[in-house]
Amino acid sequence: MENMSQVPLKQPIVFRLEGFDITREQGYPLFVVTFIVYAVMLLGNLTVVTVIATDAKLHKPMYMMMCNLVACDLLGGTVAMTQLMSNFLTGDKSIGYVAAIVQAFCLHTYGLAVPTILAAMAYDRYVAICQPLHYHSIMTTRRLVLLCFLAWFIAVVLILILLILNVGTPLCGTLIKHVYSSDQSILRLACFPTPINIIYGLCANWTLRSCTFLIMAFSYAKILKACVVKQEKNSRNKAIQTCTSHLTIYILFEIAVLNIILTYRLQGVSPNIKKFCAIIFVIVPPTVNPIIYGMAMKDIRTNIVKFFKSTVLPK
Repeated sequence: MENMSQVPLKQPIVFRLEGFDITREQGYPLFVVTFIVYAVMLLGNLTVVTVIATDAKLHKPMYMMMCNLVACDLLGGTVAMTQLMSNFLTGDKSIGYVAAIVQAFCLHTYGLAVPTILAAMAYDRYVAICQPLHYHSIMTTRRLVLLCFLAWFIAVVLILILLILNVGTPLCGTLIKHVYSSDQSILRLACFPTPINIIYGLCANWTLRSCTFLIMAFSYAKILKACVVKQEKNSRNKAIQTCTSHLTIYILFEIAVLNIILTYRLQGVSPNIKKFCAIIFVIVPPTVNPIIYGMAMKDIRTNIVKFFKSTVLPK
């Protein structure tokens, strides 16, 4: 560790985010761009939630889980992008210790909760398509609440344990070489190696991702088999469209994760490129997801059109 020879810092600690290597003048146009992207993200996700909340026909398990995914996307996107906009606008890249821990908690929760929610959505589609006659008896309100609770609970508990391990670690530096605070960026400031923290983080992350992948692989394999057997063309097409949107979102998210992993391990990649890939992780999925749902799911698309006609266009 680069900080081993230093004296441990005392509280209160104020970190400084390294951020992008840009001038103050370059920060202003970047703030405008980031603000526009964030506004589009908010508009798209809040529109989906509003449409679902105001239409009783959409008060179904699939759409309730979709609202949980929206909440998760907004959590990750808001925490990262508001910090980024503040840095671009003011040039002040300082962040307090508690704020850094909270930011890391929110971003890591986003990173783990997205696959668990998508796994719950895959199970819901499996029951709906493969066991349609028993769907309402299986996907009761109680089971829906339980699935949503577990999706969040598993992610939150895993991250809480990780951050509790980190809180007691003495730090010998204050420069976080990132655009936002994360578990790894804080651990790099530790006065001595932290193998337990690193091993736990890797095991928790990959175990969860492996489990959610297996659940989704099983669910969609069964769904694909059922779609091949189905005689009704309309039902088959609707099932394929719905599952395609879920799979597209999952693949897009995992590509964003893989992009971060590869750029941080490949030699010769510039620091700005690495940081840009880290920002893509919290910008692209939350911004694109509402578009994917709007294009692939007729119920959402139709209700969005009705919503804008009644609220935006003059009568």
